[in-house]
Amino acid sequence: MSNTQTPGYTYATAEVAASPVSLEDFELLKQAVLFTEEDEKYLRLAGEVLADQVDDILDLWYNFVGSHDHLVYYFTGPDGTPDGDYLEAVRRRFGQWILDTCNRPYDQDWLNYQHEIGLRHHRSKKNQTDGVQSVPNINHRYLTAFIYPITATIKPFLAKKGHSADEVDRMHQAWTKSVVLQVALWSHPYVKPGDW
Repeated sequence: MSNTQTPGYTYATAEVAASPVSLEDFELLKQAVLFTEEDEKYLRLAGEVLADQVDDILDLWYNFVGSHDHLVYYFTGPDGTPDGDYLEAVRRRFGQWILDTCNRPYDQDWLNYQHEIGLRHHRSKKNQTDGVQSVPNINHRYLTAFIYPITATIKPFLAKKGHSADEVDRMHQAWTKSVVLQVALWSHPYVKPGDW
């Protein structure tokens, strides 16, 4: 997937503001989740494993969201029904997020885009990317709660290419650490200044 194939995907462009999180604080956050160079190595391997499974992963995640009214609510229009175009646009970026999680270097551009993702969940920028009229804010509790389904459900996909149980576990641990790291960064817009 590239920027031209995924509307609203603005990774490493001038449209993305600098993260308020310094690279120094980012390094400390990585240490707090025990994220190491070995995790980067296993995320790259996970990227190879997951590359041709992205649609299947998204089907699973979207079926989960769609089966819970209180979750699909965040994609509803003014009439209270789910906005299919909005769901599809987000799905395409969600697929790119899987690949970025595994394949991008966790550098300044990556850090900046994590802040952008947080803003797009928060009332600061929700709905703006796709020009939709939907619920104005995703409650923070669901960012945190989603850590579990997004990490637990990925493991069977990581195990589909014949890697050893140890390799699958290491890929899964790296993925889990990255998701926790990202949710911590996405939380920045939700936290009172000085408290993050």
